Amino acid sequence: MSSPATTLTLTDHALASELISVRDCLRWATSEFLAHRLHFGHGTDSAWDEAVALVLGALHLPWDADPAVLDARLLGVERARIVGLARQRIETRRPLPYLLGEAFFAGYPFEVDERVLIPRSPIAELIEAGFAPWFEATPPVRVLDLCTGSGCIGIATALTLPTCAVDLVDISPEALAVAKANIVRHDVGRRVRAVASDLFDGVAGQTYDLIVSNPPYVDSRDLAAMPAEYRHEPDLALGAGSDGLDIVRRILREARGYLSDDGILVVEVGNSQRHLEAAFPEVPFLWLDFERGGEGVFVLDAETLDAHAAQFAAA
Repeated sequence: MSSPATTLTLTDHALASELISVRDCLRWATSEFLAHRLHFGHGTDSAWDEAVALVLGALHLPWDADPAVLDARLLGVERARIVGLARQRIETRRPLPYLLGEAFFAGYPFEVDERVLIPRSPIAELIEAGFAPWFEATPPVRVLDLCTGSGCIGIATALTLPTCAVDLVDISPEALAVAKANIVRHDVGRRVRAVASDLFDGVAGQTYDLIVSNPPYVDSRDLAAMPAEYRHEPDLALGAGSDGLDIVRRILREARGYLSDDGILVVEVGNSQRHLEAAFPEVPFLWLDFERGGEGVFVLDAETLDAHAAQFAAA
C-alpha cells in the first residue's frame, strides 16, 4: 500500500505540528471534509468514517485497531502524511482508496488504482454468507466473476469457499493487470485465473455453478450527474447506454449457455433496476435485501433463464 508524495505548504507544516494525537487528526480531518463538502461513496458514507479510513490507512493500522490508539502521539512524518493525504482528497476529489492504493471488500484488502472500479458492491454480503441459501449443502465447484475489475468478487469468493475454482473475466487489459496482482497478493493462483474476454467470448465451452457479475450499469442520466469523485473511475466500468442495460442484456441472453442446470446467476444493476423491470416485466427477478445497505442485485436460476430465453433473445 503506497501513497503519492505530497508537497506541504508552510501553513500545512504548521498545522501538522499541532496535530499531536490520532484523535486530533480524526477531529481535524472530519471538520475539513465537512467544510469542503466532499462526496462519500467509495467505502465510507460520512466525513467521520472517511477520516477514520484515511488516518488508519496513512498509519498502516487495521480497521479494528485498539481504541487506545486514539491517544497515541504521532511522529512528525506521520502527521505530515495525514495532512498531505487529506489535502489531496480535498483538492483533487480523488477517492480515498486510490490515494491509499487499497480497498477492503468482504473483509479482504485489494490493490486498486484508476484502472479499476473501487470495490463497494453489496454482493460482499452474499460472499460472506457463502451464497446461502443456494449453496448451503454443496458449495459451487466452478465460479465465473464476469466484468471482474480488480478481481475482488471472484477472489473473495475463492477465499471464502476454499474448494471452488474461479475465472475472473474482463475486457480491459488494464483491469486484468490489477486482478492478477490481487491473485498474487492472496496466493490463490492455483484456483483462480484471469481471462481476457468480451463477456463470455473467452470462456467458450466452460460451465459454471455460479456466475456473478457487477457489470457497468449506470444509465446516461445518472452518469452525467455523478459527483466529481466518480470521474476518477474508468468510464468503461460505469456507463452502459441510455438505460444502463447494454451489458446486462447480453448477460441475460448468453448466461444460460455457460450455467449448469443447478446453477444461479447473480447480477448487480443498481439504480437501473427500474429500467430492467420495465424491459422485462414478465421475468420474476429475485431482488435481494442487504443488512448493510445496497440495492439492485438480482438472482435468476437456470430454469428461469430457460423459461424466458425468448424474451432475452429478442431484447
